[in-house]
Amino acid sequence: MTGEAYLEEWKATLSRATGALYLAMVEAIAHSIRKGTLQEGEKLPPQRVMAARLGTNLSTVTRAIGEAQKRGLLDATVGRGTFVRINAGDGSWRQAGGSVVDLTMNSPPLPHNPSLQSMIQGEMASIFRHQDVQSLMSYRVTGGTLQDRQLGTTWLAPLLGRRRADEVLIVPGAQVALSAIMSSLVRPGEAIVTDYLTYPGMRSIAAQFGYVLIGVEHDDEGMNPEALDVLCAQHRPRVLYCTPTLQNPTTATWSTSRRETILAIARRHQVQIVEDDPYSLLLKAPPPPLAALDPSRVIYVSTLSKVLSPGLRTAYIVLPGAEMTRRIGSGIRAICQAKAGLLDALVSRWIETGLAQRCLKSIRDELTQRHHVLKQVMGPHIRDRSPSPHVWLPLPEWWSSADFVAFARRQGLALVPSSVFAVTGQSPAAVRIALGSVADLESLRDSLINLRSVLDYRPAVGFSDIV
Repeated sequence: MTGEAYLEEWKATLSRATGALYLAMVEAIAHSIRKGTLQEGEKLPPQRVMAARLGTNLSTVTRAIGEAQKRGLLDATVGRGTFVRINAGDGSWRQAGGSVVDLTMNSPPLPHNPSLQSMIQGEMASIFRHQDVQSLMSYRVTGGTLQDRQLGTTWLAPLLGRRRADEVLIVPGAQVALSAIMSSLVRPGEAIVTDYLTYPGMRSIAAQFGYVLIGVEHDDEGMNPEALDVLCAQHRPRVLYCTPTLQNPTTATWSTSRRETILAIARRHQVQIVEDDPYSLLLKAPPPPLAALDPSRVIYVSTLSKVLSPGLRTAYIVLPGAEMTRRIGSGIRAICQAKAGLLDALVSRWIETGLAQRCLKSIRDELTQRHHVLKQVMGPHIRDRSPSPHVWLPLPEWWSSADFVAFARRQGLALVPSSVFAVTGQSPAAVRIALGSVADLESLRDSLINLRSVLDYRPAVGFSDIV
């Protein structure tokens, strides 16, 4: 079939689409590959040509090509073009089956001492004995009650020192926090600078609100200050979004001198810093947060999802002053109104009684043990940053991240390719491994041994039995 013919089919599919156009285009691509009207190795027209022929905009085509790459349908390389992947018509590797071990979900392991289940059961009973049910189940104050905020400052004091309760807002998760902050500070079309590999949730926020993400190159320590300085001068961004401690996905951690250098760059260019700090509480001696070094320049976000449990749906925003607190509070009200009272009560009670701190220690100890297993199995292949809940695995030259993830899936392992984190569209050959989602140490050891065998496997020249 000629290119014009399959593009006409895609155009008809898009005209009937009721949901996101880029997803409809991905399905049209997959359908053409399954039918054989797009052949393995066939080159697609340039994206601008496809957009014009389909009667849609370039961003829709670009998003569709990116999603098709993630699904193993296409290969796109700058300078070469976009091609149908070898064996792209064989979707069997995407079938999870019952034996796939999920190493994609970046969450903490369940604590065993104390048991999370017993903690929830016991504390819920106590809450209902001592608090009014109607109050617990009614609408709450946006940003949390004064008591809940005061307990939030207690929880964060090991990192930030003592902050005033009126500088703290409590929200249902870091994604809500970041959405409210960005929508309050940045207008559509304006720039946010971030790591060139960044938290996928920030990519989602940028796509939803129409922000331009600009990726800063890394050196061994993390975000490169010289590169940041140049980009700030060129693009005059409103916000710098960063995770200076155990960055997701690379685990890079800035030294104190690197933090002071980047703060100086932000001051010089009048850039507001949003510091996302999900992991510092896992460390026994974390470096100082940017918000502790310069409280007036930094909006600080900390979540319980990575250090206690994502099911608690609790994040704290610490702000530089009353005016900024009111501004971000309005953004929170517009997005989610308030947190659930029952979860607020549970979290506050855990902090007040010390259960949260005990749970944190249990999770830290468990992750430390998991890193011992990681070092035993993976050895020099990884940079160990215990007790991070995730690890970054650079791949040998014979593996692309997409092919490695696909091949690992066939061996029963689910991993996240580097493309998920890439701001620029180009990403290194690497994958992220989540250590917390596997049930126990023995299961983790078995999974990592399996992963090591996949890593060491070297396909023969011309090998095409992976997608």
